[in-house]
Formats: sequence, C-alpha cells, structure tokens
Amino acid sequence: MQKNNRAALGIIFLTIFINMVGFGVVIPVLPFYAERFGATPWEIGWLFGIFSLIQFLAAPFFGQLSDRIGRRPVLVISTLGTALGFTIMGAGNSLAMLFVGRIIDGISGGSIGTAQAYVADITSPENRSKAMGLIGAAFGLGFVFGPALGGATAAWLGESAPLYVAGGLALVNAALIFFVLPESLPKDKRGSKQDRLFPTIFHHVRSKPYFTTVVTYFILIAGFSIMTAVFALFVAHRYEFNTAQTGYVFAMLGIIGVVIQGGLIGRLVKKFGEARLATLGAAILTASLFAMPFTASVPMLLLACAGIATGNSLLSPTLSGIASQNVDAEWQGRALGILQSAGSLARWIGPVLGGWLLTFDLDKNIAAYAQSPFWVASGLLLLTFFLCLKLPQKETAKSHVG
Repeated sequence: MQKNNRAALGIIFLTIFINMVGFGVVIPVLPFYAERFGATPWEIGWLFGIFSLIQFLAAPFFGQLSDRIGRRPVLVISTLGTALGFTIMGAGNSLAMLFVGRIIDGISGGSIGTAQAYVADITSPENRSKAMGLIGAAFGLGFVFGPALGGATAAWLGESAPLYVAGGLALVNAALIFFVLPESLPKDKRGSKQDRLFPTIFHHVRSKPYFTTVVTYFILIAGFSIMTAVFALFVAHRYEFNTAQTGYVFAMLGIIGVVIQGGLIGRLVKKFGEARLATLGAAILTASLFAMPFTASVPMLLLACAGIATGNSLLSPTLSGIASQNVDAEWQGRALGILQSAGSLARWIGPVLGGWLLTFDLDKNIAAYAQSPFWVASGLLLLTFFLCLKLPQKETAKSHVG
C-alpha cells in the first residue's frame, strides 16, 4: 500500500473511531435515560432500533451518492448530522425528543458503507479483508472508550452529559474529514446520475456469494443487536452493575476486538481464508450468547462476553471483505451501502425484538431475567453458522465480476 493510502486509511480509522465513541457512549446510558421519561422495555427497544431503521433507508442513498459525488462530502455532511442528533438528545426533556434525535442521527449514520467504500478504493483486493479488519479495530476501540466514557461521564455529570460529549466528538470528526481527508474516488470512476441501484447492481456483483454474504450479515447484526439492547438491563438486574461498570465491560469487548481485528485478522485470513474464519466466529458467537443466561458469577459473565467479542471480531470484517471482493470496483459504494443497509435493518429489528422478548422474563425470578432475548439471539447466530458454510473459499472469491 502506498504511503498516501496508508495516511488516508489512518484518517478513516480515526474518523470511524470517533464515530463509534459517539455511538458507544449511549449504550450503558440510554436505557436508564429513557426510563427517566417513563419508557417501557418495548419503547427502549424502539429507541435503540429507530436509529437503525432510518439508517437502513439512508445507507443505499449515501452509498449511491458517494459513487456519484465522491466519498469525502458525504462523510462531512453525515457527521454534522450526527452532531445535531446527539445535541437534540442531550437537550431532550421528553421521550419524543429522544426519538427525534435518534432519527436525525440515523439519517446521518447511513455513511458507514461510504467509509468502507473509501477503504475499498485505496486497497488492493488481496489486502481488503485486512483493511476491513482495521476498520473493525476502529469499531472495537470505539467500544473501548465509548461505553467507558459514557458510563463514567453519566456517573459524574448526569445521564445527558455523554450525549453532549458524543455531539462534540462528531463535530471534531467533521472538521477532521473536511480539512485533512483527501478524496479517494477519481471523477472518471464515478457513477452516472442515471444509474439505478436495482436491478443494475446485479450486473456488477457475483450474485450468489454477494447476496449470501448480505443475508448472513443481516442475521449476525440482528442477533448481536438483541444482546446490545438488553445487556445493560441484564447486568443491572443480575449483577447490580451501575452505568460505569457496564461501560467497563463493553470496554473489555472493545479491547478484544482491537487485538483480533487490528492485529490478528490479516494473518488469520492469509492462513485460513475468510469463509473459515467467518464460520468459526459464528460458532463461537452462538455458544457465547447461549451461555450468557447461565452465568452465575462475574468471571463467568466476563468469559461469555469475551466469547461474544471474539466471535464477532472474526465474523464481521471477513463478511465485509467477502462482499467487497465480489463487487466491481466502481460499485463498491453502492454494494457496501446495501450491506450496511442490511445491517441497519437488523439493528432496528434486533433491539425491538429484544425489548419484546424481555417482557416475557419480567415476572420470572432473577436467574431467568433476559434469557429469552439471549437464546433467540443464539438461535439466529446458529443460522449464520450454516450460511457461512456456503460462503466461497479464499481461492474462489474474486475481486471483480466477470
């Protein structure tokens, strides 16, 4: 990789890191912040999920727009929207205002696929999963600092403070992109305004592996987001964790993600291939989610959490790499936008489903609290395991169609 490309990749890494810190600060705080306004578990699930429902609708649009006008302006606009959304939530005095802020943030959050397309623009096909792993490491680092920062800030300054912090970080992110990040997509490689996303994309992807990957990614994110939505309530009821302690657990998950996705994934892909790593990750994640309700002590809890982090860190970047390798170069933004849109839809369905499933466990004893969401999440990940068996092995995946 050229020196300039390394520098640009570093900026994208930092950009996504700042974005994920902002996303992560709300995880240990949002359920309790919403409860202040009388939110039920079902409404809390919707509060988590509405962000991703809107992101689902916005992601293909941002991907197509970035293929037409370039990656950089799309990233600037989206991060400014994120800053606005978090500011509205921080200033919110009702559940309705929290929903408004989450919707605005969701519109802006459709740009993750654009960031991945930027990475695809500046990396060779054989290095793409490694580069996607670095992006995954940025996600992991965001989960190290974000939830820890959110939990600690809420404990010291109040539950609205992390939302203002996230908004400020998004402004820093926008300035960084605007002043430092170069454009990655030359004008001669940009798509036409007349291009239509469907059915044209079918001519630019290897359909079977690409769409198998999209479906697998959707189910992965649905199962994982069920866990994310109920985890803070689970540890608060089962282990009496406060927001700071919950944030530290998420920080541990992030550290594991950084080690695997930032340091090991490239070597593991070269040795085993993306499909085998994805299958292994799905198996670990399935077992860990299933075991979560059986944990009877904090060490057992942390062991199950470590399994969740490990499985996700092996599965998520390899799926992104496989999707990218099966798409024409000039369609990376749109194709990865569809992948992220599928993930966004899953992040809506997962929390809403998790909140609904949690209502079945409210009247049970504390040992059974949240077992329904975790076991349904485990069942979904078992399905991803079988889908991963159908993914193309390393020697058959290609970087271009035809």
